[in-house]
Amino acid sequence: MSAAPGAGEDAWHTGGMAGGARASTSRTEPTGEDVAAFLDAVEHPVRRRDAHRLVEVLSRVTGQPPRMWGPSIVGFGSYHYRYDSGREGDMCAVGFSPRKAATTVYLVDGVERYPELLERLGPHTTGKSCLYVKDLEAVDLDVLEEMVRRSYTAVTS
Repeated sequence: MSAAPGAGEDAWHTGGMAGGARASTSRTEPTGEDVAAFLDAVEHPVRRRDAHRLVEVLSRVTGQPPRMWGPSIVGFGSYHYRYDSGREGDMCAVGFSPRKAATTVYLVDGVERYPELLERLGPHTTGKSCLYVKDLEAVDLDVLEEMVRRSYTAVTS
């Protein structure tokens, strides 16, 4: 598969998602670390609660079990990317990370593909392939599920 639609070479595949030095391979790889232990160690109580809920939702939507990708991303499924530059690798097809300021949901095909859903979602901010949510209880989970479903299908089909 070529690069996911909307995914930039400097965004998703440079490890850490938000820029970083270019590398010939992804620095974000499956680790085999215990997802439940990672979630239980999240300090912020809302992020921890939301992380456990997202595992339930994303597992159901994707049909895939959660896996740790790098030290802080919980991913579901995987896909192979290849850029015209020759850079390639594997990455989770959809994932999230409970960060200090907000939970980041990674939609590899880009959040700009979902303007009508973003309008209905509830409080959030966005980046190229990132959806930032401070509290899942404040958003419409049906809308979030539909965004994840569409993104996962686009990346894995």
